[in-house]
Amino acid sequence: MDTVALVTADFPLLRREQMWNAMQRLVLNGLSSPHTRRAYSQALEVFVIWFCSEPGRPFTKAVVQEYRVVLELKGLAPSSINVSLAAIRKFALEACDDGLLAPEIASAISRVKGAKQAGVRLGQWLDAPQSERLLRAPDVSTTKGRRDAAILAVLVGGGLRRSEVAAVTFEHIQQREERWVIADLRGKGGRIRTVPIPPWVYACNWVSLSLSLPQQVVGEVLTA
Repeated sequence: MDTVALVTADFPLLRREQMWNAMQRLVLNGLSSPHTRRAYSQALEVFVIWFCSEPGRPFTKAVVQEYRVVLELKGLAPSSINVSLAAIRKFALEACDDGLLAPEIASAISRVKGAKQAGVRLGQWLDAPQSERLLRAPDVSTTKGRRDAAILAVLVGGGLRRSEVAAVTFEHIQQREERWVIADLRGKGGRIRTVPIPPWVYACNWVSLSLSLPQQVVGEVLTA
């Protein structure tokens, strides 16, 4: 990519391919979380299409604010708008650090305010009887049913994320200080944590699951 064309105070018009390549190099390649990388990639791709649709459009705070209004008029949720703005702000700051954007412009773009989220989102939780019905739903007489029961057990009893459940191996199930845990599990953002599990999660699900699979099976077990 020709970086000389980028080293200006007003960030002149780039071809769509040039700007996308710059975003990939400066933003996406530096993200460790695949979820964040996917969300930022989608947000930046839409921004690039809009930004390059008008010849001569500069990359400034005013233009980013204009784009926020465009997203609001489309009826996007505040959380979606804020993800897009976060990706754009990161691009501006990374471009500045790389000497491709004037510091005052990058600083101004970083101060673009996000969409306001009014009120508090109400979650949906299962009560105890609903959780019990959910846990009894799988047919534990089959291998697939025992796997499904194990998945539901660690989701309900351990509070794991879906991606964490998919990454659990037999080696993660350990006994520490006389209690069963899912040890050294790498979760969101690459953080490693140890999750205690109730005895019923291990006794009722993990034992039946391990007995239903060959003893030599190792690695990810809940995606089999």
